Amino acid sequence: MLNLPPRISDSLLLLIDAQRFLAHMSIDGSQRLVQIGGHLEHYGLIGLQPGDLASDPLPLLEGLLPLAETPFLIRSMEMPSKRIADVHFFADDDETVWVLLLDVTAEYEETRLVQQKAYDMTLLSQREARLIAQLEAANQELTRAHDALAASREALQLTHDRLQQELRDAERYVRAILPAPLEGPIAIDWRFVPTTELGGDSFGYHWVDEAHFAIYLIDVCGHGVGSALLSVAVADTLRSQALSNTDFRQPAEVLSALNLAYQMESHGELFSTVWYGVYQRATGQLRYASAGHPPALLVSGTGKGPGNAEPLPAGGPCIGISPAVRYQEAQCVLQSPARLFVFSDGTYEITRTDGSMLEFEDLAAALSRPVADGRSELDDLLEYARETHGPGALEDDFTIIKMAL
Repeated sequence: MLNLPPRISDSLLLLIDAQRFLAHMSIDGSQRLVQIGGHLEHYGLIGLQPGDLASDPLPLLEGLLPLAETPFLIRSMEMPSKRIADVHFFADDDETVWVLLLDVTAEYEETRLVQQKAYDMTLLSQREARLIAQLEAANQELTRAHDALAASREALQLTHDRLQQELRDAERYVRAILPAPLEGPIAIDWRFVPTTELGGDSFGYHWVDEAHFAIYLIDVCGHGVGSALLSVAVADTLRSQALSNTDFRQPAEVLSALNLAYQMESHGELFSTVWYGVYQRATGQLRYASAGHPPALLVSGTGKGPGNAEPLPAGGPCIGISPAVRYQEAQCVLQSPARLFVFSDGTYEITRTDGSMLEFEDLAAALSRPVADGRSELDDLLEYARETHGPGALEDDFTIIKMAL
């Protein structure tokens, strides 16, 4: 072997045997096994005996023997054990054919992963090319529009005024479809302050039936028209109970159906967080589920004195990330007097003037404080947020709902 001393050749053979799970068999002119050995069981070739027809365990041999050329190699064949092997053929002068199996599973998997990566990169490049083409087309359109508007200062101002009016109309429309506060055994109040004319938050509450009351809040990523439209659409879907084959008294079932209906690939790459709860008036039971949303806060008492704030944790991924996810619900009992607060993260993720940020615990502490006569803890919280932030608009939409029992 390569004119090497037997000791070295034997060591190399042992190394190959250990690393490649060498197996062999010899086949006579009648295509029957003469000798077998090595790690045949590694390849799923179990129970072979001399005299067996060679093509029974290895159908690839049928029609291949006798060899047209020797030596001969078939690369990366899948064996009965699902291992991948290079199959080497060598013919002796007496028409005996030797078949050697060498395990190449690791190299095969590495090659497959490289090919998959190349394929993924190709898809990514194609998608990038499409996005670039869309951006270029959009840029060209914007350039033409800008040139046309720049041709007349008066026309530019008129267009600006018209767009501002449309945004104000859209803002009024979004506010108009928000539910009115409620009074009675179940009292609902809320504050909604978008960071721009159109934010990504929306919410609602309604009686599912005579016994069950639903309350929910949606926070779509981003701001502007796209986020606002999607947020309103999701809220309308919940309000109108427009998810087929869905029991709207079951929060986890509602979020699972909502997730299937609003995958981000079909909605401008936008995803959303949602908190959805159902209160059963007769028992006081609240069942709720969350899709990436901050936990609600349950605060004891009426607000005339200090209260105890209890977070209601519930985990689940955002709506639109993956169609395969399922949601779990949690439950608790609301004992009157108590207040349930459902809110978006913009209610407490507020940057102080020194650059630090409020935390969830600060919100819980603020809502636990006594409320002065004639005041609302929602107004106090909004005032606290604005004082903490300082001049200018808040970074994110400030949305909070209070359900008092």
